[in-house]
Amino acid sequence: MTEAARGRRLGARIEEVARQAGVSKSTVSRVINGEQYVSSRAREAVLAAIVSLGYSPNQAARTLAGSRTNCIALVVSEQGSRVLSDPFFAGVLRGVHAELAGHRVQLVLMMSQQDDEQDLVGYLCGGHVDGALVISLHGQDPLPQTLADAGLPIVVGGRPLGASGVPYVDADNFNGALEAARHLVTKGRKRIATIAGSKDMAVGMDRLSGWRRALSEFGMESDLVAYGDFTPESGAAAMTELLARDPSIDGVFVAADIMALGALQSLHANGRRVPEDVAVVGFDDLALASTAVPPLTTVKQDVEQLGRTMTWRLLAELAGEEGLPPSLLLPTSLVVRASA
Repeated sequence: MTEAARGRRLGARIEEVARQAGVSKSTVSRVINGEQYVSSRAREAVLAAIVSLGYSPNQAARTLAGSRTNCIALVVSEQGSRVLSDPFFAGVLRGVHAELAGHRVQLVLMMSQQDDEQDLVGYLCGGHVDGALVISLHGQDPLPQTLADAGLPIVVGGRPLGASGVPYVDADNFNGALEAARHLVTKGRKRIATIAGSKDMAVGMDRLSGWRRALSEFGMESDLVAYGDFTPESGAAAMTELLARDPSIDGVFVAADIMALGALQSLHANGRRVPEDVAVVGFDDLALASTAVPPLTTVKQDVEQLGRTMTWRLLAELAGEEGLPPSLLLPTSLVVRASA
């Protein structure tokens, strides 16, 4: 376990409450959140344990007191410089802000970094916010499960790899990539590569799986894979690597528009015409896709709608709505332009 993971494991506090009360952690969580289906005896035991252990100030104590901060957090697990320059995050933020309009709820933007992870969890669970939106998780990040175990309502943007039962909203990455690769095949491309996203993110894994599925449908090899980290520089490096491995590449699916920009630069630098020599399809349909040279064929996901839907799901939970879906998958569609 990494130091970062240890820093986020504050769930022992709720385990202590459960142990002293003689109930499960889920029962403690239900009492904290004011849910039904808890016996009066168990509820009294949990409340007594919270008082005895000094489980305050935190989300539990604030909820029990019936108070609200009217503030939620948007937590991005990336460096601040990356967040401020990436149009994807800007789109999500616009969606969050739009959905909050009229709700009189303030938004706190927080960047999660390894050297301050414990402080981050302490702040989020310390009564400063009513809930949290979490995006851009990497690997088996324990943050969502830690926050959920502490009783803080959260919604994750993107399928979380390190948590079970935590509500999330995502785009249909698998079928979007499937459609993109099928499009390249129908355009007559025979040697189709992909620039996949980060190996430690569900979005990268799901889009890679969709590309592989499409090629297998047509009996084509799916051996030409290079990886990027959702930056233009990584897209350019991956494209250069793929051309060196197989100069006969005539099509490429790139798992993000921002990496596709780098791929286009690499293709131009290597004397490849787009789409005559190599057809290129991206993913996201950010504003930069239509202004690329040539304009980029891409899979459209509504990034602002992603932010809006995450926010709606969190606000609905905070309002006590019942029967909310545990996860939501937003549709994607192919936008055909000159690059493929």
